[in-house]
Amino acid sequence: MVRVTVVYEAHLLRAALVELLESGGIRVVSSLPHWPQEAAEGAPPDVYVVDAECLAPAGAAPAACPAAEGSALLALIPAQRPGVLRRAHAAGATGFVDKNGSKGRLLEAVRRVAEGGRFIDDTLAAEFLQAAEMPLTRRELSVLALAAKGEPVAEIAATLYLSKGTVRNYMASVIRKVGARNRVDAIRIAQGAGWT
Repeated sequence: MVRVTVVYEAHLLRAALVELLESGGIRVVSSLPHWPQEAAEGAPPDVYVVDAECLAPAGAAPAACPAAEGSALLALIPAQRPGVLRRAHAAGATGFVDKNGSKGRLLEAVRRVAEGGRFIDDTLAAEFLQAAEMPLTRRELSVLALAAKGEPVAEIAATLYLSKGTVRNYMASVIRKVGARNRVDAIRIAQGAGWT
């Protein structure tokens, strides 16, 4: 029997996901609201079924890597969020299931990745193309992530050890690359795509 740990922030949806998996013959050994900060004690699960939005943002690795434990990572991907898909891929996911998909697809994906295979939901093919085309560099994402938190240019510069002029240049580049009107619009576009 496949052993699974579910990671999903919303309690009600996490409970529903646990029930869905168990009704399909999957044994859920634990469910967590956040990505584990360290490897679990005892035998690791065969698969982590994770809401991809719970994974670390671009440029940061998850605290505990499932592959290091011998576990597979199956990411639940929301529609129209190529940045979230990219984040799941960077975290080492071998399975990608559309959140709008069917129960059968999820159960098939869990079994396939538990056996060491890969699974990519057909509906995510276009999302993978968009994720591959993410226009921003890692440094631009860092600047944008701090700007999204409301940090002024001087604070961003100090945090990233850059000059204020360099931060302004990065922001101008981000605005141009994403086709935004201004800094706020660039943040909205990037967050909508799941890049930050």
